[in-house]
Amino acid sequence: MNGPLARWLFRLTCTALGTAALGCAAPVQPQPQTTLEVFAAGSLRAALTDIAKAFEAAEPGTTVRLTFGASGLLKERLAGGERADVFASANMEHPQALFANGRGGPVRRFAQNRLCVLAPQALPLTPDTLIDRMLDPALKLGTSTPKADPSGDYAWLMFERVEQAGRAGAFKALSAKALQLTGGPQSPPPPAGQSVYGALVAQGHADLFVTYCTNAANALREQPQLKIVTVPAAINVSASYGLSTLAGAAPAANRFVEFVLGPTGQGILARLGFAPA
Repeated sequence: MNGPLARWLFRLTCTALGTAALGCAAPVQPQPQTTLEVFAAGSLRAALTDIAKAFEAAEPGTTVRLTFGASGLLKERLAGGERADVFASANMEHPQALFANGRGGPVRRFAQNRLCVLAPQALPLTPDTLIDRMLDPALKLGTSTPKADPSGDYAWLMFERVEQAGRAGAFKALSAKALQLTGGPQSPPPPAGQSVYGALVAQGHADLFVTYCTNAANALREQPQLKIVTVPAAINVSASYGLSTLAGAAPAANRFVEFVLGPTGQGILARLGFAPA
C-alpha cells in the first residue's frame, strides 16, 4: 500500500495507540540561530573568549562574535553608527557616553583591574624604586594611548598621583617621556596570538610598560624573561569596567550581560586576575 492512503493509515494508528509506542513523535523543529555581536576592551580577550564559550554552551543556537580593541576607539565606532549588541569597556565613561546619547542602555560595573609595570628581569626595579626608575631619563617608559585607550588614561592618572605623593614636576616629566605605543588609531596591530605588551618590552621598545596587571600576567606567561613590578598603593589606580547593551540589541544581549555578572562569568574573570565588580 503506497501513497496518501498509507500515510493516512499511519497517522490514524499513531493517534489510536499513542505516538511513543510507535515512534510517531512530531518532527523536531530547527532551533533559531542568533549571532550576538560583542565589542570589548582588548584586556578582556582571554576572559570574554572563555565567557562566550560558556554562554554558547548554555544557550544552544546562540553564537557570540567578539570584536576586541581599545575601548575609546570602539566607542567612536559605535557612536558613529556601527552595530553591536553589547559593549564591554575598560572604563565606565565610554559606555556612559553612549547611554547619554541614546546609543546604549544603562551601564553596569562588572570587573575591576589595577596597574602593574612590566620590565625585563635584568632591570633593577622594585616597588620602592619604581618612581625613580620611571623618572630616569635613560629608561624608556611605555604606555597605551590616553583618550583612545583607558589604560593610557589610568597611566596618566598614576602620573598625577606620583606628583601628589611629593614629587614636584613628576606629572609633566612622566607625561612628556611616556611612549604611547599601543591603543591609538595609528598604533600597529598586536602580533597575532601574542601579548603586545610583552613583545614591546622583550624587543626593547620600552624598558618599563605601565599596563593592567592582567595584561602583565598574560605577557609574563609568554615572555618568562620579563617580570611584573607591583605599583605601590599610594599611586596605583583602580580601573572599573563597564558593560551595557546597545540600542537595537538582540534579546539574547540582556541574557549575556546577566551571564557575565553571574557566577560563571565572575568566576572566569576572577580566575584570570580581575577583581569582582
